[in-house]
Amino acid sequence: MSTSNFVSRSPSLQFLKLGGSLITDKQHAYTARLEVLKRLAGEIAAAFDRDPGLRLLLGHGSGSFGHVPAKEFATRQGVRGEREWHGFTEVWYQASELNRLVIHALHAEGLPAMAFPPSAMVIVQDATVLSWDLSPLHSALQAGLLPVVYGDVVFDTRRGGTILSTEDLFDHLAVQFNPHRILLAGIEPGVWADYPICKQIMPEITPRNYREVEAVLFGSAATDVTGGMASKVNQSLELVRDLPGLEILIFSGEEPRAVQDALAGENRGTLIHS
Repeated sequence: MSTSNFVSRSPSLQFLKLGGSLITDKQHAYTARLEVLKRLAGEIAAAFDRDPGLRLLLGHGSGSFGHVPAKEFATRQGVRGEREWHGFTEVWYQASELNRLVIHALHAEGLPAMAFPPSAMVIVQDATVLSWDLSPLHSALQAGLLPVVYGDVVFDTRRGGTILSTEDLFDHLAVQFNPHRILLAGIEPGVWADYPICKQIMPEITPRNYREVEAVLFGSAATDVTGGMASKVNQSLELVRDLPGLEILIFSGEEPRAVQDALAGENRGTLIHS
């Protein structure tokens, strides 16, 4: 994988993930939280109004859309026979259905959103990106558009097919585009320091205090085939080690204005940095 950057680090470039748990009801299959989507799109639009120089790459999870067939067909582990390839297309279909709802909400707010589905762009080898022409994404950012990626199926030279989560996509894109901040908006207000009591949030996690945090990390209680909080924290720590100066914020998008404030630089939640 090439490590050359399209752009040097700039405080104007941020990545934002809208978690599947935030924009869908993960306890009920194929159920989007349309009012939440509408509010979040409004907050993103307000952030652009406040800072016209903001550059944003948006990602979202698949929640109760893609994760349901992905679990049924074990798509992330690999795709071989006819049944599994049928499952591959079903995961693709459900992930794209949710993406259409996200794009619709953004479009309704007047945002210049444009979807970049990984299934049409990315080839991987054992779930590691092998090829991905990022020129269209780069052009979209340069033009002031709002490119949108999402957790999706991809073709895999060894497994046949697999799934890349939004965090997987962000890991690769961060090395190439060098954002100042990655914002991971879910339903948890951060990383709990006292799980399962859940009264105290860990304000920051660094490679130096990780061992204190490791014992209390937990997985998602709902259907999630791409990892829970432990996976999210581990991936984030690896990324901030590789990209000094990068900040990753895990926070809740449930509270009104939280996404808007995070895009403005507020650190409400758990900040992961080197």
